[in-house]
Amino acid sequence: MTYTPPTTEQLFVLDHIARIDAMAAHDKFAAATPDMVEAIVTGIGDFAAEVYAPLNRVGDVTNPKWDDGKVTMPPGFKDAYKQFVEAGWGSLDGPGAYGGQDLPFTLATVVIEALGTADMGFTLCNILTPGAIHALMAYGTEDQRQTWLPKLITGEWNGTMNLTEPSAGSDVGALRSTAEKVTEGPNAGLYRIKGQKIFITFGEHDLTDNIIHLVLARTPGASEGTRGISLFLVPKYRLDDAGNPTVSNGVHCASIEHKLGIHGSPTAVMVYGEGEDCLGEIVGAEMGGMRAMFVMMNNARLMVGCQGVQIAERATQQAQRYAAERVQSSLAGSPDRTPVTIGHHPDVKRMLWRMRAQTEAARALIYYASAQTDFAKLGDAAAALRADVLIPLAKAHATDIGCEVASLGVQVHGGMGFIEETGAAQHYRDARIAPIYEGTNGIQAADLVGRKLGLAGGDGVRALIDDIAAGAGDFPQLAELAETCRAVTDWLEQAAIPDRLAGSYPYLTMVSTATCGWLMALQNRAARAALDAGEGDTVFLEAKITSTRFYLDQIVPAATGLAAPALAGDAALAPLPAIA
Repeated sequence: MTYTPPTTEQLFVLDHIARIDAMAAHDKFAAATPDMVEAIVTGIGDFAAEVYAPLNRVGDVTNPKWDDGKVTMPPGFKDAYKQFVEAGWGSLDGPGAYGGQDLPFTLATVVIEALGTADMGFTLCNILTPGAIHALMAYGTEDQRQTWLPKLITGEWNGTMNLTEPSAGSDVGALRSTAEKVTEGPNAGLYRIKGQKIFITFGEHDLTDNIIHLVLARTPGASEGTRGISLFLVPKYRLDDAGNPTVSNGVHCASIEHKLGIHGSPTAVMVYGEGEDCLGEIVGAEMGGMRAMFVMMNNARLMVGCQGVQIAERATQQAQRYAAERVQSSLAGSPDRTPVTIGHHPDVKRMLWRMRAQTEAARALIYYASAQTDFAKLGDAAAALRADVLIPLAKAHATDIGCEVASLGVQVHGGMGFIEETGAAQHYRDARIAPIYEGTNGIQAADLVGRKLGLAGGDGVRALIDDIAAGAGDFPQLAELAETCRAVTDWLEQAAIPDRLAGSYPYLTMVSTATCGWLMALQNRAARAALDAGEGDTVFLEAKITSTRFYLDQIVPAATGLAAPALAGDAALAPLPAIA
C-alpha cells in the first residue's frame, strides 16, 4: 500500500483556492512565504510517507492493547509519534506566545491531511489536540494557557474531547457527569469530576506522559439540557511542584472498543473519580461549556472532513496503481484481442476519474474552509461568516465522498478488493466512521437548515450561492445548480421545521456539490491559464483540466436532481410499519 504525497496538487489548491499568498500579505502570517509553504508541504509529505505510512497496516492488524487501565500502542507508533513531536509538526499554527509558529491554520490542515492519508487511525491522536488549544485560547485563563498550552502545542501532551456518555450520544444535554467545586483546602477552586464517558479517541495510550481531557459535566443546581453544562480541563496526571505530571488524578480507562475500522486508534471508555478524587479546572464560566466546546468541535469537524480527503486520496492512489497493473480481457470494440490492463476499460476509467474528481473537490472544499478561518483571524467578518456556513458542508460532504471513493476503490479491485491483504478493504472500513463521529452527517444537515440558514438574516448561505452563480461563467450546469439551490433555499426558509429537516440532507449535498463545483471551475481556469502561459507541470495541468471537467459535466448535473427530495417535505416520510 504505497503512498505518494500529492504535493503538486496540494500546492496548486493552496495557491488558487486557499489564496495562501493573500494571507502572507498580512503581518500575522508574513512567515508563510512561497519558499516556506513549499518546504512545509514537501517536508510533511516526505515525513508522512516515510514514518507514518508504514504503520498503517501494522495498526490495522496489531491493535492497541488494553491491560488493567493502560493501553499499549502497536510496535513503531511511539517512535513515530516522538519523531512528529521532535520535528515540530504540531506547532505550525500554535500561538507564538506559547511556543507555536504562528503560521496559518490552512498549513496545519495540510499537515493533518498528509499524516492521515498515510495512516488515518494513528493521525487521530494529532487531530483533537489543536481543538483543545483553540478552546483554551478562546476561554482559558492566562494561567491555564501558560500551564497547559506549551506541551499541547509541541504535542508532548495530547488533548481529548469528552462529550458522549452511555445515555447521552448526539443528545449531549442528557449527560450525567458531575462537577462539584472544592471550597476548602489546597485544591480549593478546582472541581471534583465524577462520571463515565465513552467513544473517547486516544483517551488512553503510551505515546505521551500526560493526556489532557476536556470534559463536559454538570455542576450542582445547573439547568437541565445543554444550557447547564460546563467544560473542565482534566489531566490524566496533575502536576507536581516542579511542573511534572506525576500526581495521579482519578482518571481511569475501563476498556477500549473493538471497531469496524481505525484499529490503530484506541477508542476508550473513560471513568472519572471512581475510588479516587478526580480534579479538574473549569474552562470559561459555569454553564458556558457548550460555547467553549463548540470551538473545539468546529475544529474537529473540519478535521474529520479532512479525513474524507485522506481516505479518498489513499484509496484513489491504490486503485489507480492496481488498474495499471491488473491485466484482464481485450478492449471491447478493438480488433486487437490482446488483453489489456483494466485501467483501459471504459467503466474502470469512469470509476477512476470519479474517484479523482471527488477527491480533488473534497480537498478544495476543506482547504477553502480552512482558509476562511485564517482570513477571519485577520479581521475579515465576511470570511468568519463564510467559515461558519462551510463547517457542516466540509464535515458531511467530504466524509460522504471519502466513503464513496473508498467503496469505488474496492470495486476497482474486484474480488481482490474484498480480500483484506490488498488493503482496499481497510480504506473502506476506516472511512465509515467519519460520517458518524463529531456530529453525524444528519446533524450537520440539520445544522445547515437550522442555525446556518438563519445566519446574518439568511445572507450567509445566500452570499455563498451568489458567489457560486457569479463564478459559474462558462459552465452552464453549475449555473443551473446554483439557481436550483437558491430556489430550494427560498422554500426552506418558509418551511416548517419538520419539512426543513426532511429535506436537509439532499439540500446539504446540493449546496456542497455546488460549492465544490465552483472551486473546481476556479481550478479549471487556473490550469488552462497556466498551460497557455507555458507554466507549471504540463501532465498535472492537463489532468487537472480533465478532472475538473469530469466533475462539472458529470457530478454537478446529478446534484440538481436532488431538488425533488429536498422539497418533498415531512409528509413524504411516513412512519415505517412495525416489524413483527
